[in-house]
Amino acid sequence: MKIYNRFLTILAAASIATACVQDLNTLPLNPTDATSESVYGKDEQAYVAGLTKIYFQFVSNDTQDLQVADGGASELIRAFWSTQETTTDEAKCAWGDAWVKDLNLNTWSEVQNDAVYAVYVRTLQGIAYTNEYLRQTSSEKLDERGVDAELKARIESYRAEARFLRAYMYWMAMDTFGDVPFTTEDSPFGGKYNPAQKSRAEVFNYVVGELTALAAEDSAMPEVRSNYPRADKGSCLGLLARLYLNAEVYTGTAMWIEAKETCEKIFKLGYSLCPEYAHLFRGDNDKNIDAKNEMLWAVGYNAEKTQSYGGTTYMLCASVAATDITDALIPNGVSGGWAGLRTTYEFAQKYFDVKNPNYSEGTYECADKRGIFYIKGRQESMEDQLNTFLNGWSCHKYSNVPSDKTAAEFTPDAKTKALSDVDFPMIRLGEIYLIYAEACLHTGAEAQGLEKLAELAERAGVAAPASYDEDFLIAERARELMWEGHRRTDLIRYKKFNSASFLWPYKGGSYQGQGFEEYMNVFAIPPTELAANKELHQNPGYPAAQ
Repeated sequence: MKIYNRFLTILAAASIATACVQDLNTLPLNPTDATSESVYGKDEQAYVAGLTKIYFQFVSNDTQDLQVADGGASELIRAFWSTQETTTDEAKCAWGDAWVKDLNLNTWSEVQNDAVYAVYVRTLQGIAYTNEYLRQTSSEKLDERGVDAELKARIESYRAEARFLRAYMYWMAMDTFGDVPFTTEDSPFGGKYNPAQKSRAEVFNYVVGELTALAAEDSAMPEVRSNYPRADKGSCLGLLARLYLNAEVYTGTAMWIEAKETCEKIFKLGYSLCPEYAHLFRGDNDKNIDAKNEMLWAVGYNAEKTQSYGGTTYMLCASVAATDITDALIPNGVSGGWAGLRTTYEFAQKYFDVKNPNYSEGTYECADKRGIFYIKGRQESMEDQLNTFLNGWSCHKYSNVPSDKTAAEFTPDAKTKALSDVDFPMIRLGEIYLIYAEACLHTGAEAQGLEKLAELAERAGVAAPASYDEDFLIAERARELMWEGHRRTDLIRYKKFNSASFLWPYKGGSYQGQGFEEYMNVFAIPPTELAANKELHQNPGYPAAQ
């Protein structure tokens, strides 16, 4: 039964839980809470609502348990994206907030940073929700409530999805922080329990084990593409391939053979590249079958129902200014301009070989179809102008405009669109092609990797490489995956993130760029969490809590 279309409706009726990060597994006391034992019985709707709550953790603006001023900035996808992109050569934000400046300039410290804090809270809070959901949907609990066999089988599938979402949040947490507090449904819980951290390698091994089990043929995880945009077995394999790609960073031991073999399993599942790259990121990508066929997992956004100021709404609205919007043309199909996000001319030139920019007309030349920028009214250089939005190139890869319309044709509709309809690709086949190429490079199978790179090049409208190396992959991942939340992780894997030998404007605090300390390859554990849980230790290089 396809229940995703019911998720948002059910969620509107379900309460959002009150669960503090410092107390990861407290049973919610609110009797109407969708994770509380008292709301579960024989009715499927409660179990669907509980699962919905976990999915919604990725797009929630709720700040009941977060110490932040802006709920939109605390949304998990937006916060994680900020740590992954604005800390690198791919994006800079023009806003003057101290935490924004620290990410732009790679000058963060142990002082609480709103985006970093939100990643910590949202992931561990979501893990706590999942743990409680799994406790309340155990076979024993269901038997006690008299749940029939048919519903039990469906709930087992919901449990599998919840486990995948927990695995994804554990990946986000350990990629960002290294060692993280660790709990499962089998952990002690209650107000006096403070979970201890597990090492990054231990968390890696746990997540790999979960994903392997969920992707197995006899798993209750939904079959591939059975319920877009919910997770399925292909989603599990996609995240597993990403983990293997970064295994050396996470554990000290490379796993290239495993990465290659996992990609090959994915290739047999029927996914296909969307013929038009731009259509992957348009407002109808949830309806466009070609776009859906590339998605291994996406998070759905709907301007009317999701009501999120994070995710693709952030990428749409923050990449335009109010002056870009006219009665005749709304460039990317959204009526609000927040004047925040852009990339540098240097990035566009280096990776997309842009030529002949005309800033008054808003035109430029770029053979690569992935080079989707907006430059009308812009200035080329960001030097001494980091906080001036019109200095730099706006990335218009994400657009509310449907795939069968131009921006001009959609402008009458766009005037009513304050938020995004663009689903965010969490894992897609283009990424898997690049993981495969990198794994092939490290296992002596470059010819196989070249086949996948040639397919990406053909779609992009550029010449396929005759050979490739790591430098090519650094550039190709920048082109193919720009603004999809991968760049920081990629540069760390390539040993480029903090290095003085790989510079970009404003890296390390100066426009010319400079290296910074290696310990900053992971972020500091937020000081409020260290103070609340004495079982936690601060990451090396950052001052410990007083």
